Amino acid sequence: MIQLPNLKKWLVTALIAIPLANSAYAEKIVVAHRGASGYLPEHSMSAKSMAYAMGADYIEQDVVMTKDNALVVLHDHYLDRVTNVADIFPNRKREDGRYYAIDFTLAEIKQLDMTEAFTIKEGKKTAIYPKRFPLWQSHFKVHTLQDEIEMIQGLNTSTGHDVGIYVEVKAPWFHRHEGKDISGAVLDVFKQYGYIKKSDLAYLQSFDVNELKRIKNDLLPQRNMDIKLIQLMAETSWGETKEYIDGKAQDYNYDWMYQPGGMKLIAEYADGVGPWYPMVVSPDSTQGDLIFTPLVENAHEAGMKVHPYTFRIDEGHVPEYAKDFEDFLNIFFYKADVDGVFTDFPDRAVNFLKATKE
Repeated sequence: MIQLPNLKKWLVTALIAIPLANSAYAEKIVVAHRGASGYLPEHSMSAKSMAYAMGADYIEQDVVMTKDNALVVLHDHYLDRVTNVADIFPNRKREDGRYYAIDFTLAEIKQLDMTEAFTIKEGKKTAIYPKRFPLWQSHFKVHTLQDEIEMIQGLNTSTGHDVGIYVEVKAPWFHRHEGKDISGAVLDVFKQYGYIKKSDLAYLQSFDVNELKRIKNDLLPQRNMDIKLIQLMAETSWGETKEYIDGKAQDYNYDWMYQPGGMKLIAEYADGVGPWYPMVVSPDSTQGDLIFTPLVENAHEAGMKVHPYTFRIDEGHVPEYAKDFEDFLNIFFYKADVDGVFTDFPDRAVNFLKATKE
């Protein structure tokens, strides 16, 4: 369960009302969050194909590393939330009970079946989103970043469209602590497939501030690359990013991002931000009183794009201040004036933008 106390603290001090704007950031994009994950298991190749066919501008890839240095597309750096790893390799979990991708070779991971995300309740696997694709139905596998890029680029050739990639380096702090430079490996793949400059249809994102600065200042220059970087924004209380101080892991403190001047500091190393959507529109908003934070305005003033996450139509995921999912999109695209959204239902966002342009 996501907690709000820290978020509410800065909202109370920073909230302002922003009128509907005529932005210089007119080009709105739809990012397929883990593919068309509202319809097919997240990060399955099927979900990516469906997202492509639905007209998404970008398709997201979360990337983690295996024991033998392969880059696989998974939302978490462990395997037990979407695969049958506990059944196939029951003795390979760590002390915390999780099965980490970094402890398995690519060949071992390819032995696993993948399904819709689930949790364990009373000893039983239970779908996180019960009205989505049924657990263990059909047949899905974990794939590599290269496999997915080749499929997207192949579809760009065969369809004549130009869909981009939007890659998140997952938990680079964890990988580096385990002795693996996942960011360098991901950048090598970017370069291999021709994503080397800001005008290319590719974004690289991370929650890890220190790693993004390292990418910007060290890894990109070393490779003669200059791609678009996105700083994902979290609440400190989530424990999304750790820092190792004197050998001990501590939660990274994100609070500075929400202070005056925070966006300008991010703009020194990133081209945009990816906030959780309540960081843009206050949860205290109502249908008659929308309350906007200064985040979008400040980010735009600093020359950055804003791509909030995650827009879902599942029960309980459309906030009460929106009449329906399309109103939810309208509030963010045209009233908050964001530049794009991450959504599990890319068809709905694509159709909404088409309708508003007609």
